[in-house]
Amino acid sequence: MSAGSYSGAGRNPFSSRGNPLKTKTKQVTRKESRKIRILVAKPGLDGHDRGVLVLARAFRDAGMEVIYSGLLPTPEQVAQMAVDEDVDVVALSLLNGAHMTAFPRVKKVLEQKGGGDILVVGGGIIPSEDKPKLLKLGITGLYGPGTSMEEVISHVKERVRKERWTKVGRGFRERLNDRP
Repeated sequence: MSAGSYSGAGRNPFSSRGNPLKTKTKQVTRKESRKIRILVAKPGLDGHDRGVLVLARAFRDAGMEVIYSGLLPTPEQVAQMAVDEDVDVVALSLLNGAHMTAFPRVKKVLEQKGGGDILVVGGGIIPSEDKPKLLKLGITGLYGPGTSMEEVISHVKERVRKERWTKVGRGFRERLNDRP
């Protein structure tokens, strides 16, 4: 094997070249007047970033404005970024089994920092017995490996439209536009 022959070597993970999702979602996103702002994060000690970079790229190709937290942020840092960036949704991903600690902590800190209207979705290796507990906290999605990008994107778009954009508690950008 020669240097650089690995399929992912030297490629920009956010490049849209050759991505079949881009063509499928282009028609939908042209109709939208506003982009969904999404923070993609892997809180805690989980350094496996390939999957989250694939998610970030898929969200971007679906017409969303993506903010990536980088590796190893604390739940507090994730929540602060979400509030500072005025995101509509936080997408959390963990493969290390810390989802019952990190996901609820992000949600709690969001509420403490005035971001209680920011939606939280999650995914990773999540045992079925943990899913009802996370759902009760308002953390939805909870997708595992092998879930199609279309399913994840649809879930995020539907939740944002129904629960974030139709509620009175609008984001900072909208409140700024209302000022005289």
